[in-house]
Amino acid sequence: MESGGSHRSGLLTAGGVLSIVGGSFEAIAGGILLGSIVVMIMQGTGVMPLLQGNWSDCVIVEVTPIVISSWAFIVAAALLVLGIIAIIGGISALRRKRFGLSLVGAICALPTGILGILATIFISLSKKEFEVEGSSGMTGI
Repeated sequence: MESGGSHRSGLLTAGGVLSIVGGSFEAIAGGILLGSIVVMIMQGTGVMPLLQGNWSDCVIVEVTPIVISSWAFIVAAALLVLGIIAIIGGISALRRKRFGLSLVGAICALPTGILGILATIFISLSKKEFEVEGSSGMTGI
């Protein structure tokens, strides 16, 4: 798996790229959802478009539009934050700087499904690359 005599493998690069791609999907989805919720709140509707119509027959407990907007807002904000952390972790993995941040970023990409799972596995398997890169720069110790 090593290339060009260096201690770099394609697994860490693939993990970093997958974390960035998954984080981008999360950040875009969270941003769009957050933006649409803000627009709905400003318009005074406060209800997700998917819940319009005669949906109250299917729901046992009556839920107010404010509660729906609040939960959707929390989910959208969490998705946006997870996406940003996944992107930062993916960049850290590509730079081979901090293993912990790279692994946290890959874990934050898990809501994207297979992208996050593969990113987490690839970065976990490439822990030695962080140690090799970090120890080679230390002199006189």
